[in-house]
Amino acid sequence: MYRSLLVLTAALFAIGTDSFVIAGILPEAAHSLEVSVGTAGWLISAYAFTYAVLGPVMAAFTTRWPRRTVFLTGLGVFVAGNLLTGLVPDFGVALAARALAGLGGAMVTPTAIAAAATIAPPERRGRAIATVTAGLSASTALGAPIGTAIGGLTGDWRATMLFVSALGLLAAAGIALLMPKVPSPPPVPLRARLAPLGDRRIGLTLLTTLLLFTGLYTVYSYIAESLDRATGGSGTTLAVLLFAWGVASTVGTLGAGHLVDRLGDRRIINVTVAVLALDFALLPWSSAQLPTTVVALVIWGLCGWGFFTPQAHRLISVMPASAPMLTGLNSATLYVGVSLAPLVGQAGIAWTGAHRLGPIGAVLILASLATAEWAHTVIRRHTPHPAPTSRTARSTSPEATRAT
Repeated sequence: MYRSLLVLTAALFAIGTDSFVIAGILPEAAHSLEVSVGTAGWLISAYAFTYAVLGPVMAAFTTRWPRRTVFLTGLGVFVAGNLLTGLVPDFGVALAARALAGLGGAMVTPTAIAAAATIAPPERRGRAIATVTAGLSASTALGAPIGTAIGGLTGDWRATMLFVSALGLLAAAGIALLMPKVPSPPPVPLRARLAPLGDRRIGLTLLTTLLLFTGLYTVYSYIAESLDRATGGSGTTLAVLLFAWGVASTVGTLGAGHLVDRLGDRRIINVTVAVLALDFALLPWSSAQLPTTVVALVIWGLCGWGFFTPQAHRLISVMPASAPMLTGLNSATLYVGVSLAPLVGQAGIAWTGAHRLGPIGAVLILASLATAEWAHTVIRRHTPHPAPTSRTARSTSPEATRAT
């Protein structure tokens, strides 16, 4: 089991680096491609929107493929998209290349998370999901800061895209050499994959994901501009800040896995979202100085990524038999939020300026707290629970005994 989790984590590290590194080099990309910083944010939207739309489609299309084939094909498409992004001089072609990279990510990420949930025993499912998801959060600690630093030190954002391509190739090599056979899920048509959206429990839980990540990425998409008072415009300083944020993200992801297995997902979701809302509301002031910016980013990393594992756990607990479909839908919904965020941020920059994007994100984050509690209420009312016996009362797993 652990070797499988390791190689899946490496694949998500490569994809996570690509997801997060663009924001750190966005001003340089905008200048090179001769567009405004706000318009350059569409590079993030192109990747995220393609991922969101094609995630469920590719999961249905590849359901009969061996899992290793899915991973290697997805990583191959991912690498091709990033190489093309780093080579083309035209903004329109660069958008298409980002969409191609998003297609690769759509094939790999939900499949990897679902595979982690499948190969782990129920009592370790939270930790297995957290371990693989840590590839994404670790990419914020290492991949994105290194990529941002490469762009700053070389003065060429395209060198960063070549770095991301190399990570994808290394991940593919790890899959090819070390990944053992993982059982494929039973074939599920696209209509069946989308059917859970009609369940209010699932719909409200996914709405929480959508609102939260739209709020978070409203700031992150333009983080170089939002934090320029603290960084002084230095790409190296921004890379250090992203490193601090990424380390906190990794700690939050791994810590959330243990907490979910012990306490259930409701408390973890509510606490992390409430703290995030306050953190973002204070960003116009906390991001003015370097020391307070570090504190704000550490809180953001701990709570933002501390949310992802309990959210996935909540979905799987509602419909355990549909875990692959639900993780795919959750990832797709997350990326819908990521694709909308640059548009919200672009409007926010025109309205109030980049330094005041935090409160705009905080409004969306507070809305996600309301939908999270609404989802909990609906789940509690409409999820059947068998009557406990003396034997099951002693042996029931955390998923069955703790409120979601």
